[in-house]
Amino acid sequence: MSSPAQERSSAAQLLSAVLLLVSLSGCSSMDVVVPSYINALNGSTVKIPCTFTSCYKMDVNSFIMNWTYQETLNDTEEMFMTFYRRKGMVALRSDRFGERVMFAGNLDKNDLSITLSDIQVEDVGIYNCYVRNPPDRIPGHGAIQLNVVTELPPPRDSTIAVAIGASVGGALALLILSMVVLKCLRRHQKQELISEEKMEEEGKLEAEGVAEEGTK
Repeated sequence: MSSPAQERSSAAQLLSAVLLLVSLSGCSSMDVVVPSYINALNGSTVKIPCTFTSCYKMDVNSFIMNWTYQETLNDTEEMFMTFYRRKGMVALRSDRFGERVMFAGNLDKNDLSITLSDIQVEDVGIYNCYVRNPPDRIPGHGAIQLNVVTELPPPRDSTIAVAIGASVGGALALLILSMVVLKCLRRHQKQELISEEKMEEEGKLEAEGVAEEGTK
């Protein structure tokens, strides 16, 4: 039969093993957070965001990051930005983008976002954000579909919304007023009923008194 001390020791070892498994399973990979798509106005400058979460602090000696572009999922990817240990994030020479791509993130905050200026229709495509931060074993990847539009959608007309809101507000106020009036009427009717019952009761008592006087 085991002693209480041995049982406590076994429980502590079991708890340590569970915590170790949880920590290992939670730090086996990273998460890359990107929007699924971005709509950009032709000729404008747009920010293409990419952030990541990792169980480990970024080590410049082992950190790897690449931005690539491809027109469709079936096309070859073209790398246009990468991370260098001494230089940080560097835009690569690209006939497609030229000098229109700039790093706009913050490595200390795990932000790898970029900006693309003077958006052209030819920039439509998939922008891939690849991240690896050892000792995370599985690299992260995020893909953003960039769409280029020639004009922004027209602003929504708020006149209809205001009219509907006013109508709903007026109807609600009328409903509340009706409920108050109905409540007052019911209360008034109840008071009248009580008064009538009281008067009727007093009449009965008075009649009974007169009858008793007559018998005497």
